[in-house]
Amino acid sequence: MPRLIQPLDTGDPLGPLPQEFAAIMRPELPSLIKEIGMEVTRAYPEYARLLNGPNGTSIRLGVEQSLSSFVDLVAEPSSPTVLRDDMCRRFGRFEAYEGRTMDALQGAYRLGARVALRRAKKVGRSYNFSPALMLSFADALFAYVDELESLSREGYLEVQAQSDQQSEAVRRRLLHLILTGRPVPRSAIAELCEQTGWTLPEQVTLVAVRAPSGLDRISADPDVLIDPADPQPHLLIPGPMNDARREMLDRTITGGGAAIGLTVPTALAADSIRWARRVLELVDAGVIDDAPVILCEDHLITLWLLSDPALLDQLAERELAAVSGISATRRERLVETLRIWLDTRGTAAQMGELLDVHPQTVRYRMRSLEAIFGDQLTDPESRFSTEAVLRALQLRARSGQSLN
Repeated sequence: MPRLIQPLDTGDPLGPLPQEFAAIMRPELPSLIKEIGMEVTRAYPEYARLLNGPNGTSIRLGVEQSLSSFVDLVAEPSSPTVLRDDMCRRFGRFEAYEGRTMDALQGAYRLGARVALRRAKKVGRSYNFSPALMLSFADALFAYVDELESLSREGYLEVQAQSDQQSEAVRRRLLHLILTGRPVPRSAIAELCEQTGWTLPEQVTLVAVRAPSGLDRISADPDVLIDPADPQPHLLIPGPMNDARREMLDRTITGGGAAIGLTVPTALAADSIRWARRVLELVDAGVIDDAPVILCEDHLITLWLLSDPALLDQLAERELAAVSGISATRRERLVETLRIWLDTRGTAAQMGELLDVHPQTVRYRMRSLEAIFGDQLTDPESRFSTEAVLRALQLRARSGQSLN
């Protein structure tokens, strides 16, 4: 039978919670977090959108951290709260960047406290909590929520001091205008630049971020244009990438997963972001090896060869027409031998090592290829086309797509 827990005798009917109370509260946290999430998103639909967006994971971690920290403080009043404090300030900053007042966030905090108090009453009945203990719990809980609100307000005011919400909205419009990919009157961009105090650079570098990785606007350099709410998060960095900008990206992109586009004239910004997003697609397809940050400039040939899948199919049909009537197994062996020869121009012995066959087998296959392809292997232009197609097909094969 659950034992009776009494509040400590401090001479005050609303004294501190007994430390062992944390052991009872902690198992309730996972389901309590879900319950609070449902109640808050029902009361504040805008938070439902955010939880399903690129910053959803960070928001959930913040909620978990806030509740876990309360239990930690009950178990050990000297527990550090640095991580919790930082998360609360981030919530406040985010509200400011979204152009909202603090009302919704404060309401969400207080609603969460009411849900937690409701759960405590239910648990309290099972453990025969005394009325004095429940009063102590309620007093401690709402004092804790006041502290969370105060921390979030600090973050909110910090953002407001740096840039008002109208300026940030104008900066997002400026970013979208630069990335339209269509000729835009220079006067329109100049007007937005004047409103925001942003200097139009000669060159820009675009960075595509893989969702659900988030973007921490407060960590980005002041001259970086960013739209954290976009379904395909991205940043525009004036000028080329350098070590300082790379360090900034590490701070700004929460969760990793980004591709850095080429540095291009500002008028070609749409191309830079298009290439960066294509690199992320090829990573997801298994063509390009994954990494926290990937440079487009390291994969230009891959981007070029796989830029038009339908055209690649047509080229492959044309360039490999000579072996189309051969059995699949023999065709595969011949095409692989041809690719190795075009790649290496090696001897029969060298190619045999790569193909794991006897050099005499390589010689036989090469004679067959010369007989089948004829001038296609001696004419430089035809040979280049064939080599490009075979390299593209090899890249595409890494993703498991059809070669035909």
